[in-house]
Amino acid sequence: MRILVVEDNLPIARAVRSMLEAQKFAANIVTDGRTALDRLLGEAYDAAIVDVGLPGMDGFAVARGARAEGVRTPILMLTARDAVEDRVAGLDCGADDYLVKPFVENELIARLRALLRRGDRPLVTTIEVGPLRVDLGARSAGYDGKPLELGATEFRLLELLVRNAGIALSRTQVLERVWDYDFDGSSNIVDVYVSQLRRKLRKLGGDGLIETVWGVGYRLRN
Repeated sequence: MRILVVEDNLPIARAVRSMLEAQKFAANIVTDGRTALDRLLGEAYDAAIVDVGLPGMDGFAVARGARAEGVRTPILMLTARDAVEDRVAGLDCGADDYLVKPFVENELIARLRALLRRGDRPLVTTIEVGPLRVDLGARSAGYDGKPLELGATEFRLLELLVRNAGIALSRTQVLERVWDYDFDGSSNIVDVYVSQLRRKLRKLGGDGLIETVWGVGYRLRN
């Protein structure tokens, strides 16, 4: 299952991501409200954990904007504010639940699982593109029935590509979504990981599955 973590405090965001990944969730981090809303409108997430105090657009506005556009992704509001009026405001703007910081890991995971259980849309757990099969729940992949052995970053890269099959993604987009805005190196790291992923796919018969789009970046052929 894929979770969007919206938190401008990177140490907290990374801690939440670690909690989620320990429970076999896939987690992406964004650090501002506008980008969070764009992600919710343009991509499929099983749930979102949204901090209220965000730069540019606060968490209330993110939830309100998502609901206004028909997005039904469960939203767990996460904030240091514990006043009753803040909790009411969060729920009124479209959030499904509200958790006050500081929190314990077990409570966050329990609240999130409760939201996922009561969600009214089917959760995306497996994506297939031709002979390529990616199981998001098990964090595993295979090609033509053969297992594809991937590291954590390689899996996140493959997940991004299959979720956007047929769409050309720039190196910047890949950096932002796979490395969550906090990678300090050059975009050459994208080329390195794409080469590794291509090599592993080629060994299983998937040569040419990841295409280079000159002047843009990469695309998974569908």
